[in-house]
Amino acid sequence: MSDTVVVGLDIGGTSTRAVALTLGGERLGTGRGGGGNPTSHGAERAAAELLAALRGALSGVDPTRVRAGTIGLAGAARLLADPTGRAAFDRAWAQAGLRCPYAVHGDALVAYASGTAAPDGTVLIAGTGAIAAQVRDLRLDRVADGHGWLLGDAGSGFWLGREAVRQLLAALDTAATPGPLGRRVLTELLGAAEVAARPRETVDALVQAVTRRSPVELARLAPLVVAAAVEGEPVATALIGEAAAHLAISASRIRPAGAAEPIVLGGGLLTGDTPLAAAVRAEVSARWPDAPVHSAGDGAAAAAWLAARDLPEVTDPTALHALLVPAAD
Repeated sequence: MSDTVVVGLDIGGTSTRAVALTLGGERLGTGRGGGGNPTSHGAERAAAELLAALRGALSGVDPTRVRAGTIGLAGAARLLADPTGRAAFDRAWAQAGLRCPYAVHGDALVAYASGTAAPDGTVLIAGTGAIAAQVRDLRLDRVADGHGWLLGDAGSGFWLGREAVRQLLAALDTAATPGPLGRRVLTELLGAAEVAARPRETVDALVQAVTRRSPVELARLAPLVVAAAVEGEPVATALIGEAAAHLAISASRIRPAGAAEPIVLGGGLLTGDTPLAAAVRAEVSARWPDAPVHSAGDGAAAAAWLAARDLPEVTDPTALHALLVPAAD
């Protein structure tokens, strides 16, 4: 059984990662490509990055040994419903020398599987956007938020960035001197922390600086909020608390009170050693005190595990998870 090879891919907007693993847990190769989301990059470019990552992972590996593969992808349903996009992925798969079937799953499911082998539970993700999903029998069951920057993504990186600017604008409206977070936002958006003699001039300049860019670019201000919160800055600390509450509320829409199934925290804001990660852990632990809380880990390895689970020789998926997927906590 250990000679059997499975392949997993974790495809995001900025990178594509692939891994080839034996069922005995040996990591035979890894590969990386650029952003491979077909929705944002187009099917052909996404397929090209998929192929680059696969070739890296399979360098030195006989592709005929690969028995199954899984691709984790944001917008998986759109790819599966698009014959042109699926055909482009099929060609890339074949060009890598693979003849086995592959499955496509949403990135939320892969993030969940990177944190636990339990068939049922919840995944809560906060990066640029934010989404919560309930998992049943390792399938996405119900989803909350993930509505995008205009209508939702409460507690996300975008939300933190937008709220930081709104707090700064409110302070300038009252002619108050911006605090440490406000000065960081001013410097990031306008190049300097100084406020004009007429604060309204700075307000107008801020509004113009924000509206000239794509709205989602406000997410790049989130690290400023996190850094200020680490230093105990009051405005940033309050925003972190509000974001954590929003994320816990999103999870509560799809997760029953008192549930004891695991909760997996994913996304850049919740997997690092950040104030938001700590605040969200405290929120979910208070709401679901009997539930273990895990961090999401290696998405490509989790995708490989999802592929391996369906092989007839795999009789203990939980034990296999421990072999294939590095623990993130």
